Amino acid sequence: MSESREHLQTLTEIRSLMERSSKFLSLSGLSGVSAGIVALVGAGAAYIRLQKNNQTWLSYERISQLTGPERREMVDFLLADGALVLAGALLLGIFFTIRKAHRQGLSVWNTISKRLLWALAVPLVAGGIFCLALIRFNLIWLVFPSTLIFYGLALCSGSKYTVRDVEYLGLSEILLGLIALFWTGFSLLTWAVGFGALHIVYGTVMYLKYERDEPKR
Repeated sequence: MSESREHLQTLTEIRSLMERSSKFLSLSGLSGVSAGIVALVGAGAAYIRLQKNNQTWLSYERISQLTGPERREMVDFLLADGALVLAGALLLGIFFTIRKAHRQGLSVWNTISKRLLWALAVPLVAGGIFCLALIRFNLIWLVFPSTLIFYGLALCSGSKYTVRDVEYLGLSEILLGLIALFWTGFSLLTWAVGFGALHIVYGTVMYLKYERDEPKR
């Protein structure tokens, strides 16, 4: 019986080593939670700013009624708001990921993390260029669902290099983005749910599942 337990423990250790060598396991659930909070703050700022001019619906009909200067002002604000949200989420995500890797005694920058970064970058860069084209041709109401869809595709692409939970988040983002394509009057709400609420739920689950009882070094 003791020998069987030793064999089982050995197999578990071998499996853990193989998983560590083929998957990036330093993604922190706190990165997801912090990104979600930052996104909700950004969405709240956008709501307050757009509400002043009764533009919070961001539908085709509403945007088509805006004059050139009004549209330009709204686009400039949304781009600045989005850039700040992205920067804040990235900085916090990098901080928590490095901290978790340090606690695990792992290197953040390795072959697997490079593959993960590339898998994420291709859909994200393509989506960013696509969204810039939408803005260029005044299709602003499609930018919000497009960011959700391309972000979800990036997560699904990168999930094979990390934990499976990332794929579930990606599929949720894609589904929400597709719904938002036909529910354009609530673009800001669906964006807040996708990048805010879903990230907080995902990050909390990740933390409870993988990090709560993790030994600290």
